Amino acid sequence: MDAKRVVDLLYWRDVKTTGVVFSATLLLLLSLTVCSIVSVSSYIGLALLSVTICFRIYKGILQAIQKSDEGHPFKQYLDRDVGLSEDMVHKYSDIVLAKLNKTIVELRRLFLVEDLVDSIKFAVLMWILTYIGALFNGLTLLILGLVGVFSCPIVYEKHQAQIDHYLGLVNNQIKDVVGKIQAKVPGMKRKTE
Repeated sequence: MDAKRVVDLLYWRDVKTTGVVFSATLLLLLSLTVCSIVSVSSYIGLALLSVTICFRIYKGILQAIQKSDEGHPFKQYLDRDVGLSEDMVHKYSDIVLAKLNKTIVELRRLFLVEDLVDSIKFAVLMWILTYIGALFNGLTLLILGLVGVFSCPIVYEKHQAQIDHYLGLVNNQIKDVVGKIQAKVPGMKRKTE
């Protein structure tokens, strides 16, 4: 899936497609809050298999009644090549490897305090995440994230001027506070890059 299709999906350009993707993903996550992943996978597999078996039997009966020879109803899908090419696997594994290596280098830099300010920011983030973790479990955060990913872009698109104004005010306040803290605490001034 290319970036343009993802953006179109998140901005609800095709409401039908986005609705199906959003609903199916939300239903899957909500199902995982009630049942285990094994149960959810089994139920999804059974539902899909029930639909395809019923459709195959229906088409078979229809062909017998009409005395037609249309063949297998899923022939076009059975003839498709669904295998992954080596080039595609190498391409995406190289991308994942590069991102993983970059993350490991960044975590090493933060944990070994290469830059004191960045390490303190990271510590504050971890401290905040302990409180978030106490309030929500991971699945709840995934559900909230999914709703946010599908709703924030369209809200931002419709109210961009007001949101940019208030984000600018917040950003200026944060810069002022960080500047005051860096000026008062020795050793926290950032190096000019």
